[in-house]
Amino acid sequence: MIPDVFAYERPETREGALALLAEHGDEAKVLAGGHSLLPLMKLRLARPSLVVDVARLYELSYVREEDGFVCVGATTRHHDLATSDVARASAPLLAHVAGQVGDPQVRHRGTLGGSLVHGDPASDLPAAVLALGGTLVVEGPSGRRTIDAREFFVSFFEVAIAPDEMLVEIRVPSNPGEQWAFEKLTKRAQDWAIVGAAVTRRASGVGVALINVAPVPLRAAAVEEALAAGAGADEAAQLAAEGTDPSSDFNASPEYRRHLARVLVRRALQKAGF
Repeated sequence: MIPDVFAYERPETREGALALLAEHGDEAKVLAGGHSLLPLMKLRLARPSLVVDVARLYELSYVREEDGFVCVGATTRHHDLATSDVARASAPLLAHVAGQVGDPQVRHRGTLGGSLVHGDPASDLPAAVLALGGTLVVEGPSGRRTIDAREFFVSFFEVAIAPDEMLVEIRVPSNPGEQWAFEKLTKRAQDWAIVGAAVTRRASGVGVALINVAPVPLRAAAVEEALAAGAGADEAAQLAAEGTDPSSDFNASPEYRRHLARVLVRRALQKAGF
């Protein structure tokens, strides 16, 4: 299908983009790589009157280490994150997952910020950021504010960003040498995960996040609590389906998705050294 009629702006600065969002509110949508927004527009599920293209805001494209965090600009492309020496050394789970998204064409155009703001529960990168205990920095007319990743995903395709705000940075704790694992089941390598699991093991605790088992990306809290209490991988993984609400589609039933959650979490925990 063809999108509805819309106006197009490509601001040259972050301030210019924020001014457009403040002026147009709900009628404006931010475009980065386009892999999330454009399909929705073609299906007329999103009908913005204004598209604000931030793909060339290179000031928001970076991967660097600051004050104990790996900081990633919102317009950083998946390929750049996957091949970043900083990310590979200090946030290897995030770098690895970025390298698993879609295919090379998608990874060279899609952005980390776009993936997170889209809020798709079947997407890989939200789970990685959740498992790592990440935070998201958004900016609007009142300045910047930081949102814990656990509070960022509100409901199906809805995130905690106001219409006049824009995601500018993602932060995850720097942890060189961390133990981690990532498991997902797909029909083809570039497909959305039927179910997936991301695990990271740090001195501060364990992070376990699930893909495509609820309307939002979520942490497997019951698994994390069991591990903290001394449970082994097999015992903890049996709790992976607690708190989930899987959908039913042509790929899997809810029951099968719950089964996959337990299986993939067990595999990931074992690979992470539990």
